[in-house]
Amino acid sequence: MEEKLFTKICSNYGWTNPELHIIQSGLINKTWKVVATEGDFILQEINATVFKNPLAIDENLQSLAKYSTQFFPDYLFISPIKLKESKSVYIIDNQYYRSFSYINKTQSFLTVHSVEIAFEAAKQFGQFTFLLKDFNVNQLHITIPDFHNLTLRYAQFKVALHNGNATRIQANAALIDEIESFSSICQRYELFIEHPDAKKRVIHHDTKISNVLFDENNKGVCVIDLDTVMPGYFLSDVGDMIRTYITPVSEEESDFSKIVIQQDFLQAIKKGYYHYMGNELTEFEKQHFFFAGEMMIYMQAIRFLTDYFNYDKYYKINYTEQNLVRAKNQMYLLKALKALPDFA
Repeated sequence: MEEKLFTKICSNYGWTNPELHIIQSGLINKTWKVVATEGDFILQEINATVFKNPLAIDENLQSLAKYSTQFFPDYLFISPIKLKESKSVYIIDNQYYRSFSYINKTQSFLTVHSVEIAFEAAKQFGQFTFLLKDFNVNQLHITIPDFHNLTLRYAQFKVALHNGNATRIQANAALIDEIESFSSICQRYELFIEHPDAKKRVIHHDTKISNVLFDENNKGVCVIDLDTVMPGYFLSDVGDMIRTYITPVSEEESDFSKIVIQQDFLQAIKKGYYHYMGNELTEFEKQHFFFAGEMMIYMQAIRFLTDYFNYDKYYKINYTEQNLVRAKNQMYLLKALKALPDFA
């Protein structure tokens, strides 16, 4: 960040003697830590390419923060700091900045390295949705339209088969057939969202492990990175936890023999999420708990392969076949999950 811009931002927040330190984690927004006389802060530039309306995000967070303060004052809800003008987004040169208090004596992780961490994370995401169960979800803006709409993603995949890179499509006929052989997941998803017992709730939508803060004893403190909080189904949060917590390797792993299902992690997610949501989920939703993992893994496989056929326009790649590897990785994970003896 340019020094002149940083000075302007700090002036608006009233920070003195500030020092700027870049934080490397995070794929969407640019993030820094600011150490000032007044304390430590997180400073972010909101990615207006991904989030078309950054002010809508801010309105969501302000509404949720107000509700949380009124009804759950002891819950640590991470909301942006207000500027001198009582606003919480600083706009300059069509760029959007906001700041949060830095929560000391906390830590975050990039991988789920124990059953206990999986349990605590799921518990935190469950608590977040549970505490907001009476919030009018219709007040929230949709920050990324159709973010987890499997029907749309499958339709985009089918379009890519007609309009995409013909050479890549022809070379991966077997993988295409495999993906289409699992299309019943789309049908089950559509039946789910149409069912009267599938409730729309305040959902985080990005439950990777780095979006949970833990204390020094590895106990969950709160969830962070609330830009994707919007109306949705529990499938999104539980599904992404299953997708990213239950195997020791990421979607980038090209040695598929390393993709193994850690069943104790899978059960820890259920136990942790049920800690708060066990009596809130309907029986119909509970019947689809593990289906959430199927749905999210399948959708991500489709999205990676669609992008590969569309000349890698969406996901950042470091080598030519990376999106193809990611798609195959996710399909391997899906098959491993469905092969579990007691999977339902």
